[in-house]
Amino acid sequence: MSATPPTFDELVAEGVAVPVDGWDFSWFVGRATEERPSWGYSRLLGDRMSRATAAVDLQTGGGEVLATIPEPPPLLVATESWPPNVDVARRNLAPLGGRVVAAADRSELPFRTGAFDLVASRHPVDTHWPEVARLLRPGGTLLSQQIGPGTVGELAEVIAGPLPANPRRGTAWIAAEAGAAGLELLDLREEALRTVFHDIGAVVHFLRKVIWIVPGFTVERYRDELAALHRRIEADGPFVAYARRILVEARKPH
Repeated sequence: MSATPPTFDELVAEGVAVPVDGWDFSWFVGRATEERPSWGYSRLLGDRMSRATAAVDLQTGGGEVLATIPEPPPLLVATESWPPNVDVARRNLAPLGGRVVAAADRSELPFRTGAFDLVASRHPVDTHWPEVARLLRPGGTLLSQQIGPGTVGELAEVIAGPLPANPRRGTAWIAAEAGAAGLELLDLREEALRTVFHDIGAVVHFLRKVIWIVPGFTVERYRDELAALHRRIEADGPFVAYARRILVEARKPH
């Protein structure tokens, strides 16, 4: 006899119970999947870090991706704005000798001008382009994987209705901002990545963790919409959305 499938309330309770600190997505295994960009950001990051002498990872989250680099540079620093993530990042980066600095996303950072030959940033909430240019020494490079406009917008629309696209996310805006900051683009490309949610518990945890998809999300506020999506998944199968990712590599001219 097959087990009774979990109810809507049971799945929602699971999604609510999972902690959202750090940037670890292992809980989603078997419940949600997301394609990875063809360029392989972790591999690129490891390569660039192995050739750097001084590097900073901006908005590092819990440091989970940075912690995978096989060879850290002699000087490795990371910044993070969300207090619960700062302690997680310090634990994850300690084996690499990395230092974590608590700093607001768009603040002037406590580093001297031209301190780094590599600035990295994966999925920044916002990119402060003039500050990136200030931190880079001449000939230094930025490597960043950005969240593209309308990412997982199909899910956001089902839960909260149509949301305006953020023009400060697209490739045209990135090219303009990088150029205005005095950086030369070396690479700029975008991909749409299939993202699949197998149950409503995964949706709840995702929206609690990735807070910019549906700003102000709570289960109580969107309970009816969640219940409707739960019925849709039961009837039609997993819900499919598309994450947009943009790879940016830029250089500060000599």
